[in-house]
Amino acid sequence: MDQPQSERGPERRVSVLDRLNAAALLSITPEYRSIKRLQTDGFGDKPTFSRPAEMPLEYRTVAGIRVRLAHSKSDGPSVILLNPLPQSIVAFAPIWSALASEFDLYAYDLPGFGRSDGGVEQMTFEAQGRFLRDFIDELGIRSPHLIGPDVGMAAALHYVTHFENEVESLMVGDGPAVEPSANGSIIDKTVNSAFWRLVFKVAGAGSFVHAANQLCYVNYTPSPGEVSDYIESYSGRIGAVTEWFRKYPESLASIDPHLGEIQQPVLIFWGDEDQLLYPENAERLGRRLQRSRLHVFERCGHFSYQDRYEEFAYLATEWVQGGYRQA
Repeated sequence: MDQPQSERGPERRVSVLDRLNAAALLSITPEYRSIKRLQTDGFGDKPTFSRPAEMPLEYRTVAGIRVRLAHSKSDGPSVILLNPLPQSIVAFAPIWSALASEFDLYAYDLPGFGRSDGGVEQMTFEAQGRFLRDFIDELGIRSPHLIGPDVGMAAALHYVTHFENEVESLMVGDGPAVEPSANGSIIDKTVNSAFWRLVFKVAGAGSFVHAANQLCYVNYTPSPGEVSDYIESYSGRIGAVTEWFRKYPESLASIDPHLGEIQQPVLIFWGDEDQLLYPENAERLGRRLQRSRLHVFERCGHFSYQDRYEEFAYLATEWVQGGYRQA
């Protein structure tokens, strides 16, 4: 195990320029008007939590890549949380204690995302699925349940469709799986336009994170500590991350034909007001799977694991403790 790296340092804040850049982008994003109507007066003024809940963060080298992870050991079933974008495993702080009290709980920042090492070479569903295989093998995790929102969903689905595994169940949502993907305009810009990928790269991590926070929450407001972690996670890395979107069509093609082969039960979750990847993706995915259940969070944005964190924790607990057997 590598020595834990101190993460205490100057807090990274959203600058005035970041806010201006984000506002300019959102002004030409029609979906933002839908979200704005749902956000109550005072939304964003006060963090939901004053600071992120404590998580046992550490660094290890797995398959030759230094990754940030967290692990709370118990005798319960093994659960692996896979981080979303443009966030990190710190996004799971609101649900960590609830899940850690029941499960042998792991989380890691995907290579190239969060605080883990990695670059352009990691920006495919295939690379992330392969790393998940290596993570499970090297840490000796038996019969895990996988929980993956957003980019974590793609990693989980690629893993179970391409590698021998002992996965008991999957809980995935708010991410890509089916072709053609029903995307909001931000996703389509990033996938289809080199110009917009350059815009995001030049604008930088602060603008990227702030725009996402404005577009993807209906109820939750992240703390300064959370925002700082996300900005630090992607500082100088937005150009590499946009390669994940450039390769999105071919990556989708690597899992879409295999969805019907997944034998494990799958709980699909989605926010009903997701403006990045529309809820119709969830319904179409459910029709393609052998064993699935769909849960739609009401009045909820793309970041459902935070926007409805209490409901999400209850749902995950019920699923892993036996609900998956009824799917």
